[in-house]
Amino acid sequence: MEPIEFLAQTPPFDLLDGERIRLVERSLEIAYVPRGEMILRRTDPQNDRLFLIRKGAVRLERDRRLVQMLEEGDLFGYPSLLSGTSPTVDVVAEEDSLLYRVPKTTFDRLMEVKPFGEYFLAELAGRIRATINGDQVALTGSLSTQTGSLVTRPAIFVRPDTPIVEAARVMTRERISSILVESEPLGILTDRDLRSRVIAEHGDAQAPVTTVMSQPVATVHARASLFEALVIMLENKIHHLPVRDDDGRISGVITDTDLLRHQLKSPLHMLQVLDRLADPAEFRNYADEMGAMVDVLFQGNLDVLEIGRIVASLNDAAAKRILRFVEQKLGPPPCPYAWIVFGSEGRMEQALLTDQDNALVHADEGEDATRYFSQLATEVVAGLEKLGIPRCPGGFMATRWSMPVSTWKRQFSNWIETPDSTALIEAANFFDFRRVHGSLDLGELDEIILAAGRHRLFLGRMAKNATEFSPPLGLFRRIREQESGVDLKKGGIIPIVAIGRMYALELGILGRGTVERLAEASASAGGLSTDGAEVLRESFRFLLHLRLREQLRARREGDRIDNSVKLDALASIERRHLKDAFVAIAEFQDSMALRYGTNFIS
Repeated sequence: MEPIEFLAQTPPFDLLDGERIRLVERSLEIAYVPRGEMILRRTDPQNDRLFLIRKGAVRLERDRRLVQMLEEGDLFGYPSLLSGTSPTVDVVAEEDSLLYRVPKTTFDRLMEVKPFGEYFLAELAGRIRATINGDQVALTGSLSTQTGSLVTRPAIFVRPDTPIVEAARVMTRERISSILVESEPLGILTDRDLRSRVIAEHGDAQAPVTTVMSQPVATVHARASLFEALVIMLENKIHHLPVRDDDGRISGVITDTDLLRHQLKSPLHMLQVLDRLADPAEFRNYADEMGAMVDVLFQGNLDVLEIGRIVASLNDAAAKRILRFVEQKLGPPPCPYAWIVFGSEGRMEQALLTDQDNALVHADEGEDATRYFSQLATEVVAGLEKLGIPRCPGGFMATRWSMPVSTWKRQFSNWIETPDSTALIEAANFFDFRRVHGSLDLGELDEIILAAGRHRLFLGRMAKNATEFSPPLGLFRRIREQESGVDLKKGGIIPIVAIGRMYALELGILGRGTVERLAEASASAGGLSTDGAEVLRESFRFLLHLRLREQLRARREGDRIDNSVKLDALASIERRHLKDAFVAIAEFQDSMALRYGTNFIS
């Protein structure tokens, strides 16, 4: 098949007319690349060609690790071509390959053709997803986590001629159970060696460590799975395992206790602890365990939205256990009720613990029911606080928001019919509610929310309120950074949540999660476009990922945990995608302002 025929059948060149196909043919370069040859490097100052694979296959790599495999008909090189910067990955020929190369001058002229340009711009969502997923496949089991994630401090070494007693002093001072010996091959002295070979044998404490150390030493690569590390320990009957990096240097030592602790930092373990305790509020290190568990899941490359669901499910389980405990203490509830959560907890989009957002709805059963549920709310909120989930500074808790269902119905209706500033804030919170515990039917509240789409003034003011927080973009759409960094929550996460909520209200979508709402909005007549929903979903996931990564770093280093990230802490591709996400959000906010006429709403 001639090049012109192949191009005419390959997306997005099949979107071009004959004249532009001939333009491509005139400037097309054909290159043969043998297996193993580097085609693009991340260190290249820039890339000035679009590549199309005619035959063969190439590997996209980052730090010598596979990111993606491309085959006949696939394109590469366009992210750096569009941005005018260095390639974001290395590209290596997996097999002998025949490539078509389109020069930048031709590519720029083709981008003037709207469908052709839209094809590449639609790749924004995919590129953002690739940045989040990095170069790892999502891991499902906790023992699939990379061994290097368990290394928390550098390895400690002593010289071969170091006296045993001095090595023991170093181990005591550093609070470690082993020390490495700079011998050839590598040696190790453990606390077990000291007990069995020195103390029990009445050995000479002044002798050099080489007389009692173990040698040679089994090691494991930092990128090996914890399962591989466990197998090495079992096969060699050892309890300490040095971890080596890509250059062969020892970066640290893990122990069988580290593996055990890692296994304990799991959702199932936390559920078991909650179930075992007579008073679940006595799980005093719940917040610390939650943070450690989230860190393990994140290091295992679990999707940030799935982490949010796990955290919400655990918080639900904790609340249920406390509610049942308090019910036993106070006696059976006098009537059906429902314990609800809202905000990010209602949408199941939390990661690290934040403050409480809860409320209580009960049947209309008079003063006795009001007193009972007031006491129930007081004790449950206090129990959650004991777990380490702080009270809401704004008072959005069941201690204040505990009412009969008839009162809640009037409240929901009033927010819609009289949408002043307070009503808009409260509606934005409570309309994301989700039941956690109780048997009371809340269908009437759902019906009121579904009817909100018929109230144009309410929707308009909600839309206007939704643009209160906007992406921090300045002149030429550059990201504006404050002294504390870029606020990912106010600049991106809250606006996307608000856009999803607006479409849910207008289109009668009862889904609570932001991604769920965007997906349903794209499937509804008059809703979002499929591409628009995809861009917002992947931007949302990307922003949540960056925020959680920074929060976990701050947690490990003892810094203040907030919603900000410093631009200089991001890789260049992450900064570009952060800008892409902010630009997309700003455009959607502008579109929403036009859709609801917010400029004409006071």
